[in-house]
Amino acid sequence: MEPKYVKRRQRGVAVLLASIVLIAGALGYIGFRLLGGGNTLDYEGAGNGVTQLIEIPEGSSMSELAPDLVEKNVVKTAEAFTSAASSNPQASQIEPGFYRLEEEMSAKSAVSALLDKDNKVDLLDVKGGSTLSDVNVVGGDVRYGIYSMISQVSCGDGGCVSKEDLERVAAAVDPAKLGAPEWALDAIRARGEDPKRLEGLIAPGQYVINPNMSAEEILTDLITRSTKRYNDTNIVDRAKAINLSPYQLLSAASLIEREAPAGEFNKVARVILNRLAEPMRLEFDSTVNYGLPDVELATTDEARAEVTPWNTYAKEGLPDTPIASPSEEAILAMENPAEGNWKFFVTVDQQGTTVFTDNYDDHLARVDDAINSGILNSQRGNPAQGAAGGTPLDEQDPAAGEAPAPAAENPAP
Repeated sequence: MEPKYVKRRQRGVAVLLASIVLIAGALGYIGFRLLGGGNTLDYEGAGNGVTQLIEIPEGSSMSELAPDLVEKNVVKTAEAFTSAASSNPQASQIEPGFYRLEEEMSAKSAVSALLDKDNKVDLLDVKGGSTLSDVNVVGGDVRYGIYSMISQVSCGDGGCVSKEDLERVAAAVDPAKLGAPEWALDAIRARGEDPKRLEGLIAPGQYVINPNMSAEEILTDLITRSTKRYNDTNIVDRAKAINLSPYQLLSAASLIEREAPAGEFNKVARVILNRLAEPMRLEFDSTVNYGLPDVELATTDEARAEVTPWNTYAKEGLPDTPIASPSEEAILAMENPAEGNWKFFVTVDQQGTTVFTDNYDDHLARVDDAINSGILNSQRGNPAQGAAGGTPLDEQDPAAGEAPAPAAENPAP
């Protein structure tokens, strides 16, 4: 009689062989379907001309993306797409965002399309110092605002969200519904139906805009995300530490964005705090320009005398609202100002050299340097007789804010 262990071993070998045959058969069947034999797992070609919008969320994988591609008929099966992605060594470079892909693409074509930058929907890039509305620079170009930039990147198959629709929503929809922070609601509502009343509440950063969203949905998405970002940094307690409200902190930081040369944020922050502590008017030309239909570095005496919610020549304290989107760098500068007694500053040449002083007579001498360098030349033909300085507006980064301008030479007592 044959030993029992021999029979068990023979049965084990038989089971193993059968398993190998089944696995090989399954792999062969899948390969047969993927690469030929009726091609039932994959489409052929690069699409049928019908466009679908595909989103790749942050941190998602190709296997997580596959079901959405199948649902929108971009690829035929998840198996085909994941196999094609695994076979393409560049697939790991596919970035989050929205892409325009055609229906009925081969899996290989779909992966290639996701690697093609031309198929990606442009990001909204909000830089520190960006304003909601367009700015017309005297003698120069238009500096496009956030509303216009949203319109430019919101274009889908149904057209683009217009700047006018965004302005209408900003002016008419309650800010709480748009996701504005609780600590800003009263100040925003106090501006009535001004489309600029949301200034400063879209934080600098890069945003993916869903082209299928309406104007209200886009603004709600951007402001809600920005509010979370601000609140996550404990902005309420941070502002309290320097005796400001969170909204005032944003307003002060926005002045830094529009006034301070690179590398001088903390010094301009000190000037702001020193003037507020005196108290003396800030008298920043950026706050004059914010209320004007067109701007340049040299503001006029007439413009400086005009009472607006922002003009710090004509009003005490900070502007009623931010005048730009403040970066985290500018906010940190307000919280950590440089040590000094400065109350004046002026940029004296085209290279951006900025001089800070605590003595009015010294400041006037530096203003003369700025005048002699030509930096205060006005294209209006009627420049103000006051301290101003910085790099000409039309040479600035279009999204980075206007030229640095100093605290004026006629401080109020």
